[in-house]
Amino acid sequence: MNNTKYIFFSGKGGVGKTTMACATAVHYANEGKKTLIVTTDPASNLADVFETEIGHKITPLLNNVWGMEIDPDKATEEYRERILAPMRAVMPESVMAVLEEQFNSPCTTEIASFDRFVDFMVAEKEGKGKKYDVVIFDTAPTGHTIRLLELPVDWSKHIEESAKGNGNTCIGPVASIQENKVKYDEATRLLGDAERTTFMFVLHPEETSVYETKRSSKELKEIGVKNVELIINGMLPEEVCEHPFFKSRFDMQQKYIKIIESDFPIKIRKMYQRNGEITGVERLLNIEKDLFFNSGKQTYSIPEGTGGNGELLKAEFDNFIPDSIDKIITPNGKTKSIFFTGKGGVGKTVISVVTAYKFANEGYKTLLLTTDPAAHIGEVLEQNITDHIQEVKGVENLWSVIVDQEKATEEYKQRIVEESNSKYSEDMMVAIKEELESPCTEEMAAFDKFMGYVESDDYDFVVFDTAPTGHTLRLLELPFDYSDQVSMMVTTNQKSQDAKSVTQKRFDKVIARMKNPEQSIFSFVVYPESTPVIEAYRAMLDLKEAGIQTQFVVANQVLEPEYCTNEFFIKRRKMQEKYLGEIKERFQLPVTVMPLLESEIKGIGMIQKASNLLFNNNVKV
Repeated sequence: MNNTKYIFFSGKGGVGKTTMACATAVHYANEGKKTLIVTTDPASNLADVFETEIGHKITPLLNNVWGMEIDPDKATEEYRERILAPMRAVMPESVMAVLEEQFNSPCTTEIASFDRFVDFMVAEKEGKGKKYDVVIFDTAPTGHTIRLLELPVDWSKHIEESAKGNGNTCIGPVASIQENKVKYDEATRLLGDAERTTFMFVLHPEETSVYETKRSSKELKEIGVKNVELIINGMLPEEVCEHPFFKSRFDMQQKYIKIIESDFPIKIRKMYQRNGEITGVERLLNIEKDLFFNSGKQTYSIPEGTGGNGELLKAEFDNFIPDSIDKIITPNGKTKSIFFTGKGGVGKTVISVVTAYKFANEGYKTLLLTTDPAAHIGEVLEQNITDHIQEVKGVENLWSVIVDQEKATEEYKQRIVEESNSKYSEDMMVAIKEELESPCTEEMAAFDKFMGYVESDDYDFVVFDTAPTGHTLRLLELPFDYSDQVSMMVTTNQKSQDAKSVTQKRFDKVIARMKNPEQSIFSFVVYPESTPVIEAYRAMLDLKEAGIQTQFVVANQVLEPEYCTNEFFIKRRKMQEKYLGEIKERFQLPVTVMPLLESEIKGIGMIQKASNLLFNNNVKV
């Protein structure tokens, strides 16, 4: 078939989506196919893998490979200008002023990034020619990817409904974006075309990763995606797991590999964990060979010339003494919010649960909350967690809750309508109800719910398990964005201004609380590897620009020296030591450590063990 093929890579954060996507791009390029790899992840590491600058432009990377990192801010500017430019010559200044204010909505950022993504899928249909044989989408972690793929249907429907009503949407007049509906309908059709679109889930042989893949594959089926494949990544080679510690982890992985093979009757590829980082073309080629050709004869060593030799066995480890963080997060009579963020898959959920357990165990009333669309606190606690605050069984003083996007949206819509009914005319209410049907409302509703928990004084501690870095930053930027756009109203009368004033005061209070280190603590969770460290550092600087200080860093899944008895693990330990030093140097903050344990951290017993390790600053690793 001569049509462009589309391949989506997704999965739980930190499972190696970008590496697998890049290796796939190299594979098709080697076959002589023009290949474009696009990342929709707000915290992308595409440039790190290819060891070159990319940014918000199509950039040549290798022979037959081009790349692009969609920048939400630049995409927003491009989208805004494309819609508004033709109108400036014909519309009065007063009308343009209203439209330009409308386009300052945070909704525009979501639709603009999505719109840019759709452009790559419909170029042929729009008569722009076939520029690429293969387009690979390296997407954000699963929950956000599903949201992205649902948008063509949601936006097409919203444009259609708005056309029947007042002709306005939260992203501009229907007349100016009607052509987008055709584009979104075509994207929906292509997603369901099994001949042209393949969805690749990357997962680790671990329970949370398997659970998320099951849930997400079901959701994909519901939106019409038919062609799904799996890559099991990060498998431990049996021959390097002679130490009982790693043998335990190997056995755990084998159990989940059997479950995956049994539960997913689809094409499955497998990939061993490497003894070093995957950056640069030579190492990508090493991955590409195993992914496409060496299914029964894989390697787990990165190419020669990267430091692996027998001399390693004589190397001595540098002990790393973690900093104590007890003084940073000690209670002070006021409710403290603790936010854990970082790259997807670095273990934010586990660290959040373990931290909440510590406080509850010490007698402090504690709420554990997740804002991640792919929430896993229930799997870690081995309990069913819902969108209603409930006590955690087996732990006194601990409550938990999930921000459920769909329910939060319905509650938000209902509240806005109830509050507005007595204030506005019938015509105004029709416009408000139409606007509330915008897909953007979901983001606003989730933030509104999140804000309610930040404001809460019902607990000594509220521990937030947040979405991966890029989406967390977006969430935390919302009060700053909405301070200029706090009303759903489509006019600027006095009642609307009054509503804005009330909401503005609420936003100001939340902003002040998040900026106050006595009330809000921000911590980054990282693996001691290049990409998570770089991403967290960039995010820390972004938070700083917003006036929010980071207080400490958690280095997670650190190998303990006593278990590293062969070249494979010695090499990985030496790599970790390098980045532990870099974390201290870059962040200039206290760094505490969570060692890698012999099994997954699940259930109250393992949570207690992990809590003792995380908060025991006498441990040397």
